[in-house]
Amino acid sequence: MHDDESGSAAETENAAAVDPAANSEAVGDSGADQAQPVDMPDMVGSTPGEADDRPTADISMILDIPVTLSMEIGQTRISISELLKLSRDSVIELQRMADEPMDVLVNGTLVAHGEAVVVGDRFGIRLTDVISPQERLKKFG
Repeated sequence: MHDDESGSAAETENAAAVDPAANSEAVGDSGADQAQPVDMPDMVGSTPGEADDRPTADISMILDIPVTLSMEIGQTRISISELLKLSRDSVIELQRMADEPMDVLVNGTLVAHGEAVVVGDRFGIRLTDVISPQERLKKFG
């Protein structure tokens, strides 16, 4: 092949890769590979913020999905040099007051406040306040 012939063949090959119609002889004209429209049902509450008086969707399909529930006692910020100085018996002061309820998180999202309790030989959580779904959604708005 000459240089201009190989360039021409490469250009044709590239055009077929970019434009499937350019390669229709190789794929076939059956139409089976063509995108077809699909009828989709109307989505509940399709407009953001729209009030929806329709019954709520069946959530039974998601009821067995595991989530991580955790309780955060507090937090603080320290420098890396302070972090490197920590050793056994070091005490780190947290920003939360001792009488403040702790945060209860589900997959990292605040859903309630509570206090630590002992249940047998394990820790538990007594919920003192549950954040409403409407209040949780306000954080995203």
